[in-house]
Amino acid sequence: MADTVLYEVSDGLATITINRPEAMNAMNIAAKVALRDALEAAGADSAVRGVLLTAAGDRAFCVGQDLKEHVALLTEDRKTGAGATMRTVSEHYNPILRAITGMPKPVVAGVNGVAAGAGMGFALAADYRVVADSASFNTSFAGVALTADSGVSWTLPRLVGRSRATDLLLFPRSVRAQEAYDLGLANKLVPAADLAPTALSVARTLADGPTAAYAAIKASLAYGAEHTLAETLEREDELQSAAGASEDHVIAVEAFLAKAKPKYVGR
Repeated sequence: MADTVLYEVSDGLATITINRPEAMNAMNIAAKVALRDALEAAGADSAVRGVLLTAAGDRAFCVGQDLKEHVALLTEDRKTGAGATMRTVSEHYNPILRAITGMPKPVVAGVNGVAAGAGMGFALAADYRVVADSASFNTSFAGVALTADSGVSWTLPRLVGRSRATDLLLFPRSVRAQEAYDLGLANKLVPAADLAPTALSVARTLADGPTAAYAAIKASLAYGAEHTLAETLEREDELQSAAGASEDHVIAVEAFLAKAKPKYVGR
């Protein structure tokens, strides 16, 4: 992976770090490609059972599109008429969101600072968000005359409701950490100094857990968001049948009866 995004796997946990702190972890093309590739690699690696997505520095998780690069590309587009600039949504942001939401393993976002625009989208797409009390969220898109991307129009109303999502998108503002927690954008709120170890602990706990069951939970939630109750009940039945036949279920039941801690294998 490029040095704009760091990728490390240790004992089943992949840590992916956006590494442009000097630019508040803004996404230039190199960073978008590297993040997309890192997430897809983690999703495809059977040795990876959980993912921690975080960022370098203490100012920002990710402020979204690198606007300096964006302006330069727009200028070039005007000269050539190629219109290539906004293809970044289909080429980068959409694959990143699909990789986060579609991988059959838990993704934890450690939000250390500002999460704006696409950066907010990345965080909201994660399964669990550990947020520093110094962090903030901002949709940002309308502030630069753009609409939502990076899945925000899907994730945000499902977390805060359509009315609040509309307000946050039409009138972008900084949503500080406590308000973000109250709204449901954060799962766990911690002091800034505790962000890194807490996010790592949460991600490690999930990576060591019954990851096949976690994959089914992700699939069930995604399915239920788009289907009727009757259809969702049928899907739950299918997923539960598979979970009940898994090695991890046997391990969990045997450990419960033995009053021991289960050691899951992810199968």
